[in-house]
Amino acid sequence: MSKQQGKKIAPVPMSKDIGVVDLINNYFTAYNSARLREICQLLTNDVLQPGVTVGVSVSGALTPAGFGVSALAPLIRNGFIDWMISTGANLYHDMHYGLGFELFAGSPFLDDVKLREEGTIRIYDIIFGYDVLLETDAFIRKILQAEPFQKRMGTAEFHHLLGKYVREVEKQLGVKHSCLLATAYEYGVPIYTSSPGDSSIGMNVAALALEGSKLVLDPSIDVNETAAIAYGARENTGKSAAVILGGGSPKNFLLQTQPQIHEVLGLEERGHDYFIQFTDARPDTGGLSGATPAEAVSWGKIDPDELPNTIVCYTDSTIALPLVTAYVLNQCQSRPLKRLYDQREALLDTLQKDYLAVKDQPREKSDVEKAATYPCGTPVRS
Repeated sequence: MSKQQGKKIAPVPMSKDIGVVDLINNYFTAYNSARLREICQLLTNDVLQPGVTVGVSVSGALTPAGFGVSALAPLIRNGFIDWMISTGANLYHDMHYGLGFELFAGSPFLDDVKLREEGTIRIYDIIFGYDVLLETDAFIRKILQAEPFQKRMGTAEFHHLLGKYVREVEKQLGVKHSCLLATAYEYGVPIYTSSPGDSSIGMNVAALALEGSKLVLDPSIDVNETAAIAYGARENTGKSAAVILGGGSPKNFLLQTQPQIHEVLGLEERGHDYFIQFTDARPDTGGLSGATPAEAVSWGKIDPDELPNTIVCYTDSTIALPLVTAYVLNQCQSRPLKRLYDQREALLDTLQKDYLAVKDQPREKSDVEKAATYPCGTPVRS
């Protein structure tokens, strides 16, 4: 039998005092355990190094289970996350911890009719009182009436302000472990939401609009700012990494930064340098969460020369995230903070100047452009 390229599997009985690094490096030998090991090693050796801008997308109910406080916030504090895309629901439920409310481990097999009668909310096997929602909503509505919120803004600015207020409450309550929003505020990590209306936060924003609030969350600001971050990541031979927990809209919003740069704005054509995803979605059903790195290459979301630096691990993010966090905190030195929130205007200014410089350069029109007209009959392009 010919030898194949690879490391010999030489199983050794596990000791009772094994550490997380030894466990992953030496006992995650095949299948998705091996993919998780490869991700940990790629993060350690290449991604979490100076010069790499790391964007993380978060979907699924991770923060109700406490992972915002226990895993994502420590990664931010150590400089391992530079910017984020999250569902609004994750940020909303993350606030419960910052506001000092209690959530409990329950069972997925409880009687939901009885829970409703008792005023208890269930997220699979997490339970908490209905009053937690009401009091969180009341807090959101109260602070959104403050003057800084009374304008049009992107979700990064919105979440930064929200995190500022939550952090103040944490200090007053003596909360020991800061939640995701408050940590991102302190460490200058911008957090975007691809669908700001699709959460209880967005529901409260909408309710205040009925009362005359001038707060408007503008998705165009987010599209341009995230593209500017990805564009700026390449400055001085830098690289861009996309780390995806789950999938859905946050995944696409993170990855679409590259097509926005080259397809729409006509700037450099190059995808993200690193693509790491944890998902349990199949790739053959057409769902975004199962879309592979190879498929993303065809869209220009991933640099085709960097496919060896793309890994998908088909597992539950609630299993992977604590293991990966423990591994990199053990193996990697903390990185200097990029504080990209404070750099948004400068990054956007660079993107806009470069876009305007190439926008009006002569180029041959496609047949579609030549034939296209507005409804009134005027050509689309003069």
